[in-house]
Amino acid sequence: MSASEPSRLKLVEPSDFSPSEPPRARRVAIVGGTRVPFARSDGPYATASNQEMLTAAVNGLANRYGLDVPGVVGEVVAGAVLKHSRDFNLARETVLGSKLDARTPAYDIQQACGTGLQAIIAAANKIALGQTESAIAGGADTASDAPLGVNDALRRILLEARRARSTGARLKALAKIRPGHLVPEIPRNAEPRTGLSMGEHAAVTARAWGVSREAQDELAATSHQRLAAAYERGFFRDLVVPFRDLTRDQNLRPDSTVEKLAALKPVFGTDGPEPTMTAGNSTPLTDGAAVVLLASEEWAQARGLEPLAYLTAYETAAVDFVRGDVAGGGDGLLMAPAYAVPRMLERTGLGIEDFDLIEVHEAFASQVLATLAAWEKQGLAPVDRDRLNVAGSSLATGHPFAATGARIVATLAKLLAEQGGPGRGLISICAAGGQGVTAVLERA
Repeated sequence: MSASEPSRLKLVEPSDFSPSEPPRARRVAIVGGTRVPFARSDGPYATASNQEMLTAAVNGLANRYGLDVPGVVGEVVAGAVLKHSRDFNLARETVLGSKLDARTPAYDIQQACGTGLQAIIAAANKIALGQTESAIAGGADTASDAPLGVNDALRRILLEARRARSTGARLKALAKIRPGHLVPEIPRNAEPRTGLSMGEHAAVTARAWGVSREAQDELAATSHQRLAAAYERGFFRDLVVPFRDLTRDQNLRPDSTVEKLAALKPVFGTDGPEPTMTAGNSTPLTDGAAVVLLASEEWAQARGLEPLAYLTAYETAAVDFVRGDVAGGGDGLLMAPAYAVPRMLERTGLGIEDFDLIEVHEAFASQVLATLAAWEKQGLAPVDRDRLNVAGSSLATGHPFAATGARIVATLAKLLAEQGGPGRGLISICAAGGQGVTAVLERA
């Protein structure tokens, strides 16, 4: 990106706002980010709650930037995909348990795997419009501490008993309980409309786009190797705070190679010909939390903080994956970024070649490769692999659903800042339900 190239979002002073016309957008700065190391589910964080992990991430940010001062943070936006009923007010309870001022407003948001980035976008919009000067946004998820529910038959019986007007009626309702009713409802990684897991959907997409096993294993090995290299050079020293004796992402395999991955047996798409998806080229269930500090330029300047980058564009999209997968997988469950990114680039007048760095969430190696192929099919330039996920991504870090967006934003913003000059980065995140959330970060 040329230093003389104008930014699309103009900084507008508060005095420029008029009650008779809508405010014009201000630039939104990415000041920094913090996360806990991600852990494989049922491991080190087996008893950690979403709130505990999110609080640890928020406190890491508060310690680093002195955010324990009353009124310094305008609001907190965060979410989780797997939530207990006790987490109905997760973001606000996190604030109350953290070092932030207890008077800091907070609210929850959820868009499956896009939750973290969507939370950042929601906070950024308020800053851009002058409605707040700073915000913390991100998310947390745990598959270890998953919410188990009573099965639906038992739930209905218990509700009937609660509605009973007499002891006899209550006992009559409770007498309907049978041993089979005591089997709990366990959350499933499956789409309600199809009954297929995300991996099973991705296997359909992999076949539809002709994604090879070798290409998937190469992408996965590269992700681990690049994440390991980033840790070794100290890149994550100010982005990751220790939690429950972990200092690095537990899923990281520094010695991962294509040859080792090739020895793994397929776990998805095994009912079809030549399955290609294994545990090694798919993300494991993961626990973790991540947050990002966003602010107006004035807020950052007043505190002597240099923004890492600016959030300048974003786009969401959705696909009809139910019909798409039935029709052959071209518009599969995780393919919405194939539409969101071209739409965003058309609106901003940019092309793939205009980006120094590109971050594509690695739910599965096959999904990343199918997305890249879909972009090319729509006329976008091929992605230079030397610019793709240069510090590793979800295949290596793991993927706590709602935390991934903030992890990627913080990582990309710091990578751009390290370049020392103008730069631009693209973010692409697929999400359950056939959705996609994408964004552009810039450093002028």
